[in-house]
Amino acid sequence: MPLMQHVEVPVPSAKKNELLLKLEAASINPVDWKIQKGMLRPFLPRKLPCIPGLPIAAGTALQALRSIGAKFDGTGKPLNVLITAASGGVGLYAVQLAKLAGLHVTATCGARNVELVKSLGADEVLDYRTPEGASLQSPSGKKYDGVVHCTVGISWSTFEPVLATSGRVIDITPNFTAILKSALHKVTFSRKRLVPLLLWPNKADLEFLVGLLKDGKMKTLIDSKFPLSEASKAWAKSIEGHATGKIIVEMEG
Repeated sequence: MPLMQHVEVPVPSAKKNELLLKLEAASINPVDWKIQKGMLRPFLPRKLPCIPGLPIAAGTALQALRSIGAKFDGTGKPLNVLITAASGGVGLYAVQLAKLAGLHVTATCGARNVELVKSLGADEVLDYRTPEGASLQSPSGKKYDGVVHCTVGISWSTFEPVLATSGRVIDITPNFTAILKSALHKVTFSRKRLVPLLLWPNKADLEFLVGLLKDGKMKTLIDSKFPLSEASKAWAKSIEGHATGKIIVEMEG
């Protein structure tokens, strides 16, 4: 069975006290196909207590940064943060939000996106394919108070040496191993911790993010656009990885 099928359905009619909205476009997030593959099945009930809203990527970045102590009212500490996969959908927002919070940002990405990530405000950018990038060592020698971890395939043993005394790795793509590692850190009262993050959208965060976009303090970068009839191609592109920014599916007609 294909991962996605394109089918035609009747346009619904609005009932009393309802509105019928026309959706112009939607973006695909890696969490979409990871949920499809059953990532959350062991941890969540059949019926979720919330409905994922927009923007998933920016909301995830915001909540991850707040989890390591970032504040956006000018009262926060000048923390040092690492953002992995900084040219991806969540990473690009995380870099911008971290700078708005007054943080020192070290970021990892592929060589072709180094200048892009720098242009968004990152203080240091590492090519993850180089030995320096693979070790996650800050070029300035700084230890990280927090990590917004937006990719997979990096072990805790790589993170631990580059963390500050009470550093946290906020893992936005946690697997079962990460869940177990996090539980172990809790029961052993570890000062350095791996913290899985699952986004819980809320009105206040959404209003805050929309305000930043309206004021021109944050921007969305689009990797590619697909018509709804080719949504399966957009899905496949997201699964392949290496998208720079958001993958958009536009509604036809």
